[in-house]
Amino acid sequence: MTKSDPIRPTDADARALARNLLTAATYAALAVTDPNTGTPSVSRIALATAPDGVSVTLISDLASHTAALRRDPNCALLVGEPGDKGDPLTHSRMTLHAKAVYLTKDSDAHIQTRDHYLSLRPKAKLYVDFPDFSFVRFEISGGLLNGGFGKAFHLTSNDLLAPTSFS
Repeated sequence: MTKSDPIRPTDADARALARNLLTAATYAALAVTDPNTGTPSVSRIALATAPDGVSVTLISDLASHTAALRRDPNCALLVGEPGDKGDPLTHSRMTLHAKAVYLTKDSDAHIQTRDHYLSLRPKAKLYVDFPDFSFVRFEISGGLLNGGFGKAFHLTSNDLLAPTSFS
């Protein structure tokens, strides 16, 4: 007897849930490989979306995950938090596999991301222009959505695009 595959076919509802989780997220857990030990390391980061909908964060060179991302830009994000009530494992969450891309200061992408980020996170104005802070875009290659008990879906980068992006 073979075990049935718990992954459901990704449908419009799963895509909408994934996009909602991503756009509503104010923070995420970032998984990297520690360059000193070669072991996994996880940090909490602020998360937002750039004007084009790509996930971004603003991080300091002093953070340990910065050195890890500069050495190996492959990473993962865990997005979605348990609600106030009930079993935490019944709440929607997703793991996204990504590549971290640093934005060059004074580039058009940096300027647009900065303005947009500050519109979403106005308190970041206190440190956004410190010389050790950089914007990082997460180019998502895919992931796994857990929409609650018995609702698991594989995601592609296209699954996270707005519906108008589909042909």
